[in-house]
Amino acid sequence: MHLFNHKSFERADEGRRRFVRLSAVTALLAARPGAWADELALTPAQTEGPFFPDRLPLDTDNDLLAIGDDAGPADGVPTWFSGRVLDASGNSLRGVLVEIWQCDAHGAYLHSQSGNAVRRDGRFQGYGRFLTGLAGTWGFRTIRPVPYPGRAPHIHVKVSRGERALVTSQCYVKGDPGNERDGIFRGLSAPEAAAVVADFVPVENSRIGELAAAWDIVVGVTPTDG
Repeated sequence: MHLFNHKSFERADEGRRRFVRLSAVTALLAARPGAWADELALTPAQTEGPFFPDRLPLDTDNDLLAIGDDAGPADGVPTWFSGRVLDASGNSLRGVLVEIWQCDAHGAYLHSQSGNAVRRDGRFQGYGRFLTGLAGTWGFRTIRPVPYPGRAPHIHVKVSRGERALVTSQCYVKGDPGNERDGIFRGLSAPEAAAVVADFVPVENSRIGELAAAWDIVVGVTPTDG
């Protein structure tokens, strides 16, 4: 006799709902109107930093707030972080790997040498990856980045195609007062700084106070460039 596992079904159903919602967010981004300039400014490269995970988590999907069967919420403000990968002419790049990593709400990275490691939030995945679709879209469910000593809030991003690295950069919170005290951010020119910030805005009618941030990544390749 087959026993129906209601909890497993509920977890799977919740996962489907999250995926549908994230897909809707990225689809809206792809449909945004805009007149391209002759050439878009490339997303500036920034340091990978010392805290790229030295051991990847078992779960490496694009939902950093759901780890396996653990239904407990991670600390921090839930955030939909999404955008597109484009070339300098505004063409979307399909099949490109986007990786993100960031510290948790307590300032700890998924790294053995991270500061504040004793307080690391085990419910936060800390790292995720996503392969871009037809419109070059990517998306993650994560938390609003937080500051830690010496750094403004930021999310690390690495973009690659196969074995070829396209760009490693960081995305900052637009208007955050910590930006002007951050040495890495201050090293950017004004146009470069404008290219690595995103608005983190409230999601309308969200019952849990979610935010959304849209950020396009522009790399120096063409759709057919090997």
